[in-house]
Amino acid sequence: MDLTATDVRVLGCLIEKELTTPDQYPLTTNSLRLACNQKTNREPVVDFSDSVVDQAMLRLRQAGLARTVSAQSMRTSKHRHVLGEALGLDREELALLSTLMVRGPQTAGELRGRSERMATFDSVAEVEAMLGVLAGRTGEALVARLDRQPGHKEERWVQLLSGEEFEASLLDTRVPGSKAVSGGPAVEALTQRVETLERELAVLGGRFEALCRQLGVDDPAVA
Repeated sequence: MDLTATDVRVLGCLIEKELTTPDQYPLTTNSLRLACNQKTNREPVVDFSDSVVDQAMLRLRQAGLARTVSAQSMRTSKHRHVLGEALGLDREELALLSTLMVRGPQTAGELRGRSERMATFDSVAEVEAMLGVLAGRTGEALVARLDRQPGHKEERWVQLLSGEEFEASLLDTRVPGSKAVSGGPAVEALTQRVETLERELAVLGGRFEALCRQLGVDDPAVA
């Protein structure tokens, strides 16, 4: 996958709304924009316009991951994702991916709790096992485990559909605490950059491991 951070937020919201509010799905551009710009359950908080959403939908349609449908009975066109069909993913896998896509890197325990409206997992171990499957997909890993960082008790997982960070102009700076980092703007900016580099490194690591599997190399260290 080579999606932008904006594409990933839009795609993640489509998945989330399909699984949590199916009676309101597919989504109009306005509804999709509101979903992307939610002040809760989003990391980071963004401020998309209708134009930004429509441009992301165009890229997702070109990538074969979403569709826009219209009919005479519809007052406006509506958007839906086809990620599950395109990549052969079930409800539980989509739920975990969506949670990572809209809320950033998280532990397996956080993913279990935050995805419960979309899918039920009996234990954290079950979540970790499914994340392992997504990380070990032949040809294209979809998630990767980040090394445990200082101050964190557990390792976090990250989605690999995009290693790109949001443009500063799309971040809603009106929301205090959208990044809960002490130490002022400089520390906050540095922390965001480190997290972005972690995601980019995870993307490269996932692609390298997938390539090694294709070449039949059991130990990537000797590749």
